[in-house]
Parts: sequence; C-alpha cells; structure tokens
Amino acid sequence: MNEKRLDRIGHEIMKVVSESIRDMKDPRMHPLTSVTKVKVTNDLSFAEIFVSVYGTKEEKQDTLYALENATGYIRKSISANIDLRHTPEPKFSLDETMEEASSMEALIREVRQRDKEMEQARNEQE
Repeated sequence: MNEKRLDRIGHEIMKVVSESIRDMKDPRMHPLTSVTKVKVTNDLSFAEIFVSVYGTKEEKQDTLYALENATGYIRKSISANIDLRHTPEPKFSLDETMEEASSMEALIREVRQRDKEMEQARNEQE
C-alpha cells in the first residue's frame, strides 16, 4: 500500500485513539498518557500504537495493561470514526523516547560539568 496513505491512516488512528484514551474511565489509566506514534501494517491488519506515560514504571505498566484490556473498545472507536474496509487490530507499546532523551541530557550536563571542573583545576595549577 502507498506509504502516504498508510501515514494518513496512522495519523487518523492516532487522533481517534487519543480521544478514546481521554474518554476512558479505567482507574489504572494514568492521566498523563499520550499517543506519540502509530505504525500501520501494509495490509491494515495491525496498528502498533506507541504511548508515552509520564509516571513511574508501575504506572506505565498499569496503563499499558488497561489499554490492552480496552483493545475492543478502541478498535470499535476506530471503526466508527474512520471509514476502512478492515479495521486494524490495535497493539500497544510504550514509547520510551522521552525518558531516553532525558537521560541523555543528564549525561551531557554531567560531562559538561566535569569538563568545567577540569578546566578550573588546570587554571588554578597555572
């Protein structure tokens, strides 16, 4: 299938799933959950939905479990809002990009601080 069409469908699924997540009343769902990316297979049989959860490891797992239990509700929501011959089966994955970026920034700050301290020590020795 055309890559542009898959991207468009993925974007539409992202909007519908984001709205569905906001409407969910499951107490396991963390309030700071957002859909970051959707990858749709060429045959539209599956949609891998990446979610970012700003919380602890346990809150992330609880949210993922709640989403997996709500797969039927979310698939029905996709079907009702997007006109497709076959509605993709949603599969949820945690998107750890923000955490990885945050840890990289912390490492960079640490290295810069060490460089600064080493430079000061060199200047004091001279």
